Amino acid sequence: MKNDTPQQVVTIEGDLDRITYFNEENHYTIAKIKPFNTGNIVTVVGHMAAVRPGEALRIKGKWETHPRYGLQLMISSYSVLLPATTDGIQKYLQSGVIKGIGPKMAGRIVNHFGSQAFEVIEKSPYRLLEVEGLGAKKIDSIHHAWKDHHVVRGLMHFMQSVGLKPAWCAKIIQAYGQNAEEVIRRDPYRLPVDIPGINFYTADAVARKLGISKRGPERTRAAILHILQEYLNDGNIFTPRDQLLEQGKALFKIEKEAIDKGLEALAAEHEIAVEKFSNGQAEAVYLNFMHQAEYGLASRIKAFLSVPVDASGMDSERILDEVQQKLAIQLSDDQLHALEEILSHRMVIITGGPGTGKTTLIRSVNAVFRAHGKRVLLAAPTGRAAKRLSEVSGRDARTIHRLLEYSPQDATFGKNPDNPLEADVIIVDEASMVDLLLMFHLLRAIPMKALLVLVGDVFQLPPVGPGNVLADMLKSKAIPVFYLNKIFRQAQESPIVLNAHKVRQGDFPELNHLDDPDFLSEFYFIEQSDPNRIASMIVELCRSAIPGNFSFDPFDDIQVLTPMHKGVAGTINLNQILQRALNPNPETIESMGAGFRTGDKVMHLKNNYQKDIFNGDIGRIDSIDKKNQRVMVDYEGRIVSYDAAEMNEITLAYAISVHKSQGSEYPAVVVPIITQHYTMLQRNLLYTAITRGKKLVVLIGSKRALEIALHNDRPQKRLSNLANRLRSVF
Repeated sequence: MKNDTPQQVVTIEGDLDRITYFNEENHYTIAKIKPFNTGNIVTVVGHMAAVRPGEALRIKGKWETHPRYGLQLMISSYSVLLPATTDGIQKYLQSGVIKGIGPKMAGRIVNHFGSQAFEVIEKSPYRLLEVEGLGAKKIDSIHHAWKDHHVVRGLMHFMQSVGLKPAWCAKIIQAYGQNAEEVIRRDPYRLPVDIPGINFYTADAVARKLGISKRGPERTRAAILHILQEYLNDGNIFTPRDQLLEQGKALFKIEKEAIDKGLEALAAEHEIAVEKFSNGQAEAVYLNFMHQAEYGLASRIKAFLSVPVDASGMDSERILDEVQQKLAIQLSDDQLHALEEILSHRMVIITGGPGTGKTTLIRSVNAVFRAHGKRVLLAAPTGRAAKRLSEVSGRDARTIHRLLEYSPQDATFGKNPDNPLEADVIIVDEASMVDLLLMFHLLRAIPMKALLVLVGDVFQLPPVGPGNVLADMLKSKAIPVFYLNKIFRQAQESPIVLNAHKVRQGDFPELNHLDDPDFLSEFYFIEQSDPNRIASMIVELCRSAIPGNFSFDPFDDIQVLTPMHKGVAGTINLNQILQRALNPNPETIESMGAGFRTGDKVMHLKNNYQKDIFNGDIGRIDSIDKKNQRVMVDYEGRIVSYDAAEMNEITLAYAISVHKSQGSEYPAVVVPIITQHYTMLQRNLLYTAITRGKKLVVLIGSKRALEIALHNDRPQKRLSNLANRLRSVF
């Protein structure tokens, strides 16, 4: 075996000695095999299902040398070698592989049927009545246990033959049950709709291997849904019909007539909705749930704003007194005017850049309404944004998902029109991050007599999800908007705030250089055009220059923000080199090609309501349990455990994308701006990155890249009809 090269596919046969790790969600397995022709135990790693210790296996794969665990066979395919002799069959049955058959019963079955025992159990189970001690109920149980044990194995073999990843096996069985192979053979184009992670191209490849025609209506419908989903993934709410026709022809060689028929069929099945634009010519094609969300949100806002507001007893003098007493702050004329107007409208938007008093206004609204005995709820799109809102308001704030009692098991919201939020006022901060679907569910759950205050900076990046709701609301002019433009005196003294406003307006920021050790500023620019040099300079900034000059902790205070994941100055490479520089701890655990060390800075990547951890939360790895393949992460004093199957929920966070930083603030940020990031260099991205820094911002890159970002104030337009719907409503 040691003579085999890493590129060579080899086959080994042997007994499954033990399983050291098994993930029920995707059947990822680490096991020990004892080959027939040698006494040496072999480690095999890959996806295997329905195998038990004691079974004989034939495994194909390639040898790889793991830096810590040594030589391992990476499984490409496997099969179970069922014994053919009566002794082998009896040993197999009495091993406990098939529930309901113990050692004595195994002997009786083999004595009666001999080498035909397996065939009888699988194909003619009624014949087991011939065996003493077996009744109809027991036989039915044995037959189902056999099928349950072998259906997964059979599906795995079928999937391997048609090019489906073994990791999808568990999800496919969960969706289709024991008839999974039959369902796929009949219509493989169901896979992208039913199984997360499988796309149209995979289903199309499976269809080719099964000999299914490219001209079938199932393929056309699946191609249409794929194109609509791709537009949705890019943030669009709908797809123009003419563009859909063009892509169907260009990408999948499907003619217009076939697509027209596919659209008709999908509309009849309520999978899509087709709507004419206001000009009566072009048409928009929606995935049905997105059409319901856009139309429903506009209708809900119309109904919401039609309910009168009672603002009696809320005069200026009383408001000023209450704010002064509760917060010990003096409102400006603009803030007081906005606060008065907020109290007399059912729904309002507060927008403005950094230092313009949005936070003060949130605190004031909260204080005034609470002083009048009103129930106020505070919310934000992300966990970090909600935490920051709690800190500045002194009140509990929750994520919108938690506020709406979202259930990840069935993707439903506990709060809805039948069970609305118990509140008189709802204040949502960082509203520019809220996508269309979430805003729709939020509005549905707000009582008709409550007040809604949306606070956000529309010049930041749009939501990660579909739509650009806050911008569409502003564009519609249907909802009262209060623009905070005045920068307060304290903020005027901050180079970060002043430069953020310059960038927002497309002006070149004032650049200080790190060449005067006696002059410390909040905003610096380091000019460098070589990406490799930039990467090494970022390491030095985080490791020594910034901690030495500003006393910031490299882990807790400094955050590297970068526009892209790939490239020398992308998150992937920067995380690797920063990990080596900042955390020499040798204790490491491998997961999906990534290595985590005790002490590493990590970010949680998706909302996990069971663990009470949310997308964007940053922590430190507290300890690693290699024996049980487990990592413990400290999130500000709370330890959260991740097993091997859950480690894909975290990633190194020495460097994160600017998109992931939205809703968060950090004492110091370091931002590479290079021409290699050309496709991502936009004014709103640079503006968002700068406004993440509270006390220090360091830009490192070329002035040419800065100019590109400043001049690119035309981010990709998201296709949405929300603004027009709101205009027509009002």
